[in-house]
Amino acid sequence: MATRVWEEAKEIGGREVVSSKWLVKVIGVGSFIIFTALGAYVWIRLPFTPVPLTLQTFFVLLSGAVLGGRLGALSQLGYWVIGGLGLPFFAGGTFGFKALFGPTGGYLLGFILASWIVGWFRSPKVTLGFGVPSGLADKNKTRFRDLFSIFLIADLLLLLLGASWLAVVLHCSIKKAILLGVLPFIPGDLVKIIFATLIYKKFQLRFRQIYPI
Repeated sequence: MATRVWEEAKEIGGREVVSSKWLVKVIGVGSFIIFTALGAYVWIRLPFTPVPLTLQTFFVLLSGAVLGGRLGALSQLGYWVIGGLGLPFFAGGTFGFKALFGPTGGYLLGFILASWIVGWFRSPKVTLGFGVPSGLADKNKTRFRDLFSIFLIADLLLLLLGASWLAVVLHCSIKKAILLGVLPFIPGDLVKIIFATLIYKKFQLRFRQIYPI
């Protein structure tokens, strides 16, 4: 009788643990959807380009670092879908398919890619060469330059994807698209990357406890 009660208690406890883990994942994904949407409302319209300067990439990069590749990319995919379906989640309160396929459409897709790339570096199997774990993978030896480099790589790929689509929309050369959609954003993105690096470095152990690989 006691054995049966113990087994039932273990089963119930196991279900509760699984449920709590799923709840934590849902909260994390939902939070970064909201954070990215809020970042879209912190925007500056630049007169020489159709692409505004926003705070979004700060949250995009952190979503991959905090949640990992799959959940981080899922949060950005959720942001993309919700905005596309009609909620004013994109820069300047825009929304819908017109925004998805407009000048900023490539950047919105780049959010998903950038978050996944940062999360991929979070895997303990990833190294920076010569067997040295990446800054996101090694929770005991976080180096600022490693974290910064990972965020920078993801951000540059995001910008290049955005510029590639911008060239299609504007019917211009990729060189001009880079001048309009990459170079103007590098100074601001460097500042966002620095702050994202500092925040992740400070709270890395806690993040990894909540969202382990």
